[in-house]
Amino acid sequence: MSEKIIALLNEDVKGEHMAIVQYLRHAYALGEGEMACEIEAIAREEMRHLDWLSEKVVELGGKPTLEREEMDLGGATPAEWLRRDVKAEEDATTMYREHIEAIDDPKIKRLLRRILSDEEAHHRAFSHMVEKSEREKIAPEGALLSEKRDENIDMLNWGIRHEYTVILQYLYHSYLTPDEEVSLELQDQAINEMQHLGWLAEEMTETDGSPEIEETGVDRSEETGDMLRADIAVEREVTKEYTHQIDEVEDPGLKRLLTRIRDHEIYHGQLFTDLLEDLEKE
Repeated sequence: MSEKIIALLNEDVKGEHMAIVQYLRHAYALGEGEMACEIEAIAREEMRHLDWLSEKVVELGGKPTLEREEMDLGGATPAEWLRRDVKAEEDATTMYREHIEAIDDPKIKRLLRRILSDEEAHHRAFSHMVEKSEREKIAPEGALLSEKRDENIDMLNWGIRHEYTVILQYLYHSYLTPDEEVSLELQDQAINEMQHLGWLAEEMTETDGSPEIEETGVDRSEETGDMLRADIAVEREVTKEYTHQIDEVEDPGLKRLLTRIRDHEIYHGQLFTDLLEDLEKE
């Protein structure tokens, strides 16, 4: 029975993961307006759902999936994008109702009903945004899909892919490690990496580029020491790359942004090193 529930919950995880990325892509393309902020807020709620569901999978003896459902990124206008978000919420509410019916565990049913309530609210919010975008003829500030290429776009997308990958990696490690301190620190740094992704994606909208929110390979270590070694290695690698980019880029604003992110990465590496040293002393 646990295996069946784990499989159903991982289907939900995949749906939440897809929604997070799809909604963020739409928010970034809309720029800094009120609607973009509303969509980002919905994406944050989906992140909370993903966290709850992944933790429940681990409690049941499983491993949370890192896969996501296929995104629907078609459309040339915000109204068309938002209709796809409405459809995503319709699919989510249907799936949650099916899973609530299929699962007998009262605590899990209670969690899924809690999430379903949010998804129904998201559906109403996106439906309202479709009407508003059509009525006010809202236009995008960035690109949703773009083949435009220049050095800065390539560099920003390297950073976006990296940040997205380590967000997944740190969350995955945080779910699986039995060390509570390490788990909390990993979650905290994943939140910081999420900030980095947002800053880089916002910078991308100013260049008419499209953020490539794709992972490049997540470490799936299961021992806490191995997790931290992998996390230290990736922080050292990204610190070198950001330092190189800082030396190469000419735009002063972008240089300051990359410097700030690079300094955060240095801190992450030092923090993970301290955690590993403490672990090895025990």
